Formats: sequence, structure tokens, C-alpha cells
Amino acid sequence: MLTGRRIVLGVSGGVAAYKAAYLARRLVEGGAEVRTVMTAAATEFLGTQTLAAITGSAPLLDLFGGDDPSPHTNLARWADAVVVAPATAATLARIAAGMSEDALSTTVLAAWGTPVLLAPAMHTEMWDHPATQRNVATLEADGYTLVGPESGALAGGDEGPGRMAEPEAIVAALVRMLGSGDLAGWRVLVSSGGTREAIDPVRYIGNRSSGKMGNAIAVAAAARGAAVTLVTSVPPPAGERLPIDVVSVETAQQMAQAVWSRAGDSHVAVLAAAVADFRPRDPAGTKLRRTDGTPAIDLEPTPDILQGVAAMSPRPFLVGFAAETGSLDEAVAKAQRKGVDLLVANDVAKEGSGFGTETNEVSLIMPDGTTEPWGLMSKREVADRLWDRIRKMRTGDPH
Repeated sequence: MLTGRRIVLGVSGGVAAYKAAYLARRLVEGGAEVRTVMTAAATEFLGTQTLAAITGSAPLLDLFGGDDPSPHTNLARWADAVVVAPATAATLARIAAGMSEDALSTTVLAAWGTPVLLAPAMHTEMWDHPATQRNVATLEADGYTLVGPESGALAGGDEGPGRMAEPEAIVAALVRMLGSGDLAGWRVLVSSGGTREAIDPVRYIGNRSSGKMGNAIAVAAAARGAAVTLVTSVPPPAGERLPIDVVSVETAQQMAQAVWSRAGDSHVAVLAAAVADFRPRDPAGTKLRRTDGTPAIDLEPTPDILQGVAAMSPRPFLVGFAAETGSLDEAVAKAQRKGVDLLVANDVAKEGSGFGTETNEVSLIMPDGTTEPWGLMSKREVADRLWDRIRKMRTGDPH
């Protein structure tokens, strides 16, 4: 299961590079998000547009001349794992020696601490060479995982050990290498979307929340091995293959009941939904009509879902969200008033940080009122960084 995993696929220059296209397809079909990096020699065997069409992202070919000042480090930080297939003798040598002569070897070097899977491919004599075997021993001692090579037909009509493992075997090895993730064993509860509070059977009081931030948080947790329950008023993310238990709701009352009934069994609750603060006290049973004049709508407070979870004993590690316009001072007060372990605040009036965007610019607010502003990034990047922080705070792990 690779759903939600971020995989960098590196392709070096060998005849087996043609298999990288099929491997990329299998990774995408397995639910992974795939980005690619190619050596100059690899482009002699496989067109860059092929990988771009399969993955939806152009391969990284060079470290210079682009808009990103540090493409190799950003790609390495983005990845859950790196796969190099084919890994030629020269590529194995560069990685074993810690050399950074091209975009691929530099990205692998920058990915230290991230799982790396190497799929060697070369002629038998090259594979059997003492230098290659020394490099393989060094790579394995350094923590790299190798899959293959296999015995079979090689370039030029030769046969013997050195054939790259088949894409299915590489995918299986990747799944084994990744294991269950750093949130394995965690039960996570996430809420997302806005609520709809009926005025009459046709109209409602609501807000502009798309649920994208909460959904990204749920996906990121599931990708890292957590058992995730998502209470949401919007369509669930990315289809049925996601290992997420989706509970659909519409009103604040329904969301409160769904969250409160599940929070006690959760290790972490991230309440990212934009819940209405008020609802009509007495919704009309039939459609209100213009000809009847302007209706008077008497409002009453909705349940305070966040405060309800905070009051539980025992309670999960609790993360709240605050959508503000302008100053975040009220969000700081909310963090202290609600008694959360962490509050995520953003200015929805700020460009790129509002409802429905693909990006977000948030600030973390601690219970003591200290704040940590984060720059503008994708909502998935916010989600992954948030889970990094939650894991450290909950476990006391400084790494």
C-alpha cells in the first residue's frame, strides 16, 4: 500500500531505463505521488516527456538554471522514499562514495535519513567486479536497501546476473522497506469542512470552508501508518483506496456527536473543521418565500466541539484550528481559553491562505501563547510538518 506516499524515482543511464516508465506507472497506480530525477545519460535511453506524462511532473535534470535555488534538498525533504532504478555501476559508486556529481547523486546524498531503495542493472562482469561488490557492501552497511539484480537476458544478447529487478518486485520491496510508518499504532481523529445550519429545507447558514486542509491532514496521517477517522461535511479525499474511515455529517450537532463519541478512543484529535458558531433556533419546516416578507431568524449557539474534547478525561492530544481575518491575537487567546495542546491559525483574508486554496500560510500557537509562523506552502506540506510536530510533542522525541 503506497497511498499518499511521496516517492522520488531516480533513473540513471542504462538500457533498463525503459523499465522506469512502467515502474513509475505502477507507483502511481499504487496511490503514490511520484517525482523523478534523471541523469544526462538516462535521457539517452528514456524521454523526459514520458516520465512527465506518467507522473504529472517534469523530471529534475540539472541543479542550475531553474526557479528553485536548491532543487535537490527540496526534493529530498519532500520524499518519503527514494528509488533508483536502474542504478548503474557508476551510480552505485557515486552514492557509495558520497559524491554529488549530478542531480541524481546529489538528491540521494541530500536524502540521508530517508529510506533509499537501489535496483542495480549492469552487465555481469560489471556486477561481479570487486569494486562494485565493495560499493554494494558499503551501501548496505550505510543502510541502503538493494533489490536485485536478477539473472536473465542482458543488453547485446548476453545472459547472466545483472538484469534489473522487474517493476513489480521493486514496488514490493519498496512497500516492505517503508513498513507501516512513524504513526503506526496511532488512532487519529480529524474533522474537516464547514457545517450547514438549516434556515428552512432549502437554505442554510454556512461558510466557505472547502475541507482541503483537514482532508490533507487525514491523508498525511494515513500515509504515515495511522488508523484515521475523518468526520467531514465534504467529499472524502482521493477516492476509496485511502485507508480512512469516513463519517459524513452536515450540521454542527451531527459533527459534535460524531467527534465526541470517537475522541475518547483516539490518541490524537485534529479538529480542522470550520464549525458554525450559531444556528437558527427554530428552522422553518417549509420553504420561506419572498412574498411573506423578510423573516426574523433567531440564532442560538452551536455545541463547542473543541471545548468538549478538551474537557474529556482522559482526552486525546488535541489540535485546534482558528481561521482569522487580519490579526491573530484572538487565536492566541483562543489557544489559552480552549486548553488545546496546539492551535493552528491562519489569516483567511491573506492571498494564498484563504478558503478553497491549494496553499496555506499558518502559525502554530502553543498553550503558553508563543507563536511560530510558517511560510506559504501547499496544504499537504503543512499537514506533514504538522504531524512531524505532533509526533515530537506527543512522544518527546527531539528528532
